Amino acid sequence: MMLLVGAALAAPIVGITVVWQAQLDDQVEARLAWEANRLRTFAQTRVQPDGRPYTDGAALLKEFLRENIPNRDETFFSIVDGRADLRSAAEPPIRLDRDPVAVAVLASEKWRGETAVGWLDSSVGKVRYGVVPVQVAGDPRDVRLVVLEFRDRQLREERQVARMLLATGFGALVCAGLASWLVAGRILAPVRLVRQTAAAIGESDLTRRLDVRGDDDVAALAHTFNHMLDRLERAFTTQRRFLDEVGHELRTPITVVRGHLELMGNGSGDWAVEWDVTRALVVDELDRMSRIVDDLLLLARAERPDFLTVGETNLTDLIVDVVAKARALGNRHWRVAAVSEATVLVDGQRLTQGLIQLAANAVRHTLDGDLVEMGSAVRDGRILLWVRDSGPGVGPVDRERIFGRFVQAGRVASPAQAGTGIGLGLAIVREIAQAHGGTAWVEDAETGGARFVLDLPAHFSWQKGHHATDTDSGGRSRNRLLRRKGAPEQRVRDGSRR
Repeated sequence: MMLLVGAALAAPIVGITVVWQAQLDDQVEARLAWEANRLRTFAQTRVQPDGRPYTDGAALLKEFLRENIPNRDETFFSIVDGRADLRSAAEPPIRLDRDPVAVAVLASEKWRGETAVGWLDSSVGKVRYGVVPVQVAGDPRDVRLVVLEFRDRQLREERQVARMLLATGFGALVCAGLASWLVAGRILAPVRLVRQTAAAIGESDLTRRLDVRGDDDVAALAHTFNHMLDRLERAFTTQRRFLDEVGHELRTPITVVRGHLELMGNGSGDWAVEWDVTRALVVDELDRMSRIVDDLLLLARAERPDFLTVGETNLTDLIVDVVAKARALGNRHWRVAAVSEATVLVDGQRLTQGLIQLAANAVRHTLDGDLVEMGSAVRDGRILLWVRDSGPGVGPVDRERIFGRFVQAGRVASPAQAGTGIGLGLAIVREIAQAHGGTAWVEDAETGGARFVLDLPAHFSWQKGHHATDTDSGGRSRNRLLRRKGAPEQRVRDGSRR
């Protein structure tokens, strides 16, 4: 900043001291040439009072000096045979006609009979001179006209302006330096804070954030840095949680497998029976480990931007397909509740996966023949997908907790279902809902049991009005579709009602 301001202030000063001086030198040269031409014109046209031409060069210069008044910082005088003779009327800054050294230079024999220009040093600075020889017929004397231009005197005003600019420029430079120091310090303070925060942040502490003030570019940088820290903290938290959960959940089946394998070769009991029992236990534990790994990898992939593959999905087809697939989970009274004909932009495979998880959860907490129903609706720009069962329900304390990882709550309806869950199903359901920009929750069903709901924002590929409520043709088409899917019971109602 200082260099920029200094360069901006130095430009006019350099222009005054260099450019103006060069221009003034050109003007001085032009002035000397003009005076020489004027003298020649005067000598050719002027005659004596009696009408005869001048025969005395000194007299001719006397008349010329009387009629031609020099400008300011300019003077004329004549030299006759090497001595200063006459001077113009105006008083010059310095009398060089009385300086024998200067007169000797101006009367030098090497310039006899020809015009010469040059520089002289004086107490008032550089002086530009021009010597014009005057030759008159009948006068053998060496007569010369000397024109002196006090160049440095002419630069006096320009140099005074330059000194004023230099003084004011230096003051402006000091003020600009102080102001830029303060402003730059204030502007760079958030940047310095970003650097210090970045240096202080480690893998063990990602909670520090920048205190953002203002709305300028630096504040935007701080906001971006804070968002980056949020993403890093979530990534590290997810990674640590993933490792902790894997270590915790896989340690138990590994220990069980190791212990039974170590007990197999003690030589006691029936080897065939022992081998079959141990093999069944090991295979079961390995299957459980495989499910844990698959579910944890799915939860880890849920943090990635390519977790979803969004496409057009008809909600009626989605519910009917899920009910048909869920029948294999258990002997329950499967039923399709209210459905919507809307075609929305979602990841149908992920939603199918989430609904199957909810169906498996419902099977674990119900008995043979109990009711499990699914439905869909579009209301107020939201998509509602639900699975309701007639089981014991979920207590108020556990309604939020059960969506955590490795959390199991509620009473299992059948002893055969005990130990079949690993506590990741509902966590997967919530991750799928959050990936769509929605959420998942559970409530008490109106007729008893629990109702698990996926609440998602509705995005359509066409205008919203394309998903009309059930008409006769729409109802018939859905009934045909339900019969084709082979659902055990169909109850298709208007998508605008529960």
